[in-house]
Amino acid sequence: MSASPPTPLGLALDHMKGATTTQHTSTNSHPLHNPLLRRVMTLPGHSYRTPPPMANYARPYPSDRTEKHVEYILVASFDIDRGSVMEHQYPGPVGGDEHMLAELMLPDGAHVRAQDWTIFFLHKDGAVEEDEEQGGRKKKKRRRAEANGQAGGGAEDDSDAEGSSSSGDESDNEPDDIDGPPLVYVLNLVNMKQDKTVKRGAVVKAMAICTRHSFLHIYKPLLLLALGEYFANPVVETLASLYEAVNSMDLSLVPKLSIYEKSILQSSEAKDLFLSKFEALIAQRMASKEKDGTHPSQSPTSQLHTRNRYGLPRDTHEFESIVKYANVPVPVKVPVALSPETVGDFSMVKLITTFATPHATAPTPFSPTHPHLTTSGPLTHPIIVLLNALLTQKRIIFLGHNLPSSEVAEAVLGACSLASGGLLRGFTRHAFPYTDLTKIDDLLKVPGFIAGVTNPAFAHKTEWWDVLCDISTGKMRISNRIEQAPLTEGVAFFHSNGAGAHHTSDKLGNPGGTGGISSIVAVGASMSAGLGGNATPASNMSGDITGDATFMNNVIAAINERHGENAIRAKFRRWILKFIRIAAAFEEVVYGATSLYIHPSITTNSPSLSIGSPRLDSPSKTSTAGGFELPPEVTGHGYVWPHSHAKNAELAANATRLEGWRNTRSYYYFIQDLAAYYVRQPVKELDLQHLHDKLSKLRMNPEASSNIYLAICAAVQSDAEISQLLSTILTGSSAADSSRNAGAIGTSGQPSGLFTLALGLFHPRLEVREQIAMLLDRIREHEAGCHFWSQLGRFVKIGFERVVEAREIRLNGDVGAEGHGEG
Repeated sequence: MSASPPTPLGLALDHMKGATTTQHTSTNSHPLHNPLLRRVMTLPGHSYRTPPPMANYARPYPSDRTEKHVEYILVASFDIDRGSVMEHQYPGPVGGDEHMLAELMLPDGAHVRAQDWTIFFLHKDGAVEEDEEQGGRKKKKRRRAEANGQAGGGAEDDSDAEGSSSSGDESDNEPDDIDGPPLVYVLNLVNMKQDKTVKRGAVVKAMAICTRHSFLHIYKPLLLLALGEYFANPVVETLASLYEAVNSMDLSLVPKLSIYEKSILQSSEAKDLFLSKFEALIAQRMASKEKDGTHPSQSPTSQLHTRNRYGLPRDTHEFESIVKYANVPVPVKVPVALSPETVGDFSMVKLITTFATPHATAPTPFSPTHPHLTTSGPLTHPIIVLLNALLTQKRIIFLGHNLPSSEVAEAVLGACSLASGGLLRGFTRHAFPYTDLTKIDDLLKVPGFIAGVTNPAFAHKTEWWDVLCDISTGKMRISNRIEQAPLTEGVAFFHSNGAGAHHTSDKLGNPGGTGGISSIVAVGASMSAGLGGNATPASNMSGDITGDATFMNNVIAAINERHGENAIRAKFRRWILKFIRIAAAFEEVVYGATSLYIHPSITTNSPSLSIGSPRLDSPSKTSTAGGFELPPEVTGHGYVWPHSHAKNAELAANATRLEGWRNTRSYYYFIQDLAAYYVRQPVKELDLQHLHDKLSKLRMNPEASSNIYLAICAAVQSDAEISQLLSTILTGSSAADSSRNAGAIGTSGQPSGLFTLALGLFHPRLEVREQIAMLLDRIREHEAGCHFWSQLGRFVKIGFERVVEAREIRLNGDVGAEGHGEG
């Protein structure tokens, strides 16, 4: 008896992989995509293993990069007669209004504090940036061309190895900044020293570092040393020595991770994740030194010492380096996995508790309310109001009266990260971590700004802002001058169909609709009352339809249980992802199509279909002209609800803020990013998130679940595809995530890991059990997957061992029977 032929589902997936309009051959060229090789690999003694990673890895900070870690160092001081004065700009002038820059460096109240920190952003001239970027691209192309010419000619040197990196790990799959040149982040330290020999009895000076790195907080200890040195020796040479020290920092051993690897690293506490990438870069460096004759051939023991000297990290979340300044070795820790819109070392936990604690002890109803903001009525949680304001591009002010400017700056940066979730962009570019009254005219020209101030005058000018967040009192206010939300088709659509009742097929204005003019008038009145477009007051709604109250309860519980900063950020990342997927479903229901999901373009003729003649052994698998269709439960996409009523109710409850988001910068940036990421996405033909959520949230018959299990197994083969699956598991929903329990995963709020997939080990169908075992085996061999595997319980691992043993016995028996028949 021979091994069973390829299944129609596997052929259909091969067909899709070969016919998708946009391909990336490095991730889809593994042997299991060939039906003939797939049959060979089912023979006894042959178990598929993904190929080992290549030696060369891309690096975000190569040693020969032309960009400096720090571009400028500035010094400003306060003069009693002239006000804020810029003393030095090294190595040259930054450009722009020098006096305004000096004012930003010396915030209000700087003279009453011994020390203060501020952060602000500079937007450099786009024409200059374009010339610099074009030169950088030419250099990279030249390096790659030279490296390709040397392929197979021995070890490459350090710079060429970086330029020719082709590890196939999808590490270079992030789009360039399509909304303008990168920001210049400015970290500023203000010191006040008592001096009775000067007017006012004190000297106030500020020193700032201007960098392209969003992890600018690593320079804080260096600024402390340098500003103290400048007070003692106020000459430009002090700035020059700091400039040379910070730009000599070596970050060339930091690996570049793919978007999925970053997500995994940020969500895990394991300290050795992706350690092999660091080891590969160190080996690459050692090979380069040996080739140049710097280090002769070494024994294994001396190689170990060399690796340790190059700094194999104790925790792969951070790369440790040393900056020597003023004869002092200053340790710095650079984050390896950086998310978009994450700047500095703010605390999201602190931001949440600042506003959640007063709301829990003495909740104050919002008045006025607004349909985009108070989506759960006047007592909507203030953090949800802040999220809604950020997503719908409202003007937001963080006020910290009598507080250091660093407090308001951290709140602004935390808010940007809160709404981004590492998925959305457009917040930090329009953020002003610190500003003052002198910049109000420029501030009001920016739509949807997020600004931090310390002057209480802002609180009385309600026409300047839409939402005021007072961090000194923990209270939020909605301006009575806020622009009212217009009545949109989506809001009226759900109201005309009973605000989320069972019937959503009748479009607005159709004769079969239940609304009409009276319905539109009613929904307009409810929007004016701030009830989110639902004519029923929030107090009368059956439960927490949006799930926001339950989500915030889960977040607060996690904070109280000290889950840590990364765990809280992961929760909001899942909330933002759910919001985006609900928005896609909303657009499909209301407008018939969505730009928030890319459907793979499939053709019906593929060479892979000519191999073999598979049988259609399931009524759910239908043939087309020259091709095979996937089962309907496999081809779905988007967010998963337990039933249609829950879907309609949740879409109706979220309709106003979804419509508000559809006209914002972050919405259009996400569509652009989606197209850029899709080109290099390892698994294009299936929505892995959708399939995993179906398995975890729905009750399915064995036939339907087997199709999903087999589809996932067929699609996930390479390391890059496994990384995508693991990232999907971390950011996905669970069986507990419903309209009544949004964002909550079990009792701890943590993802269920591989448990949902591992349940396939106990599926009634033999094929499913064996394919799931093979998938888990591949995951177990994956660098990050082994950590997921270790978290599975003993019961699952015993089931895995039994399936593997039974499969080996079956295959050995088949081969033995085949040999006996031939004899």
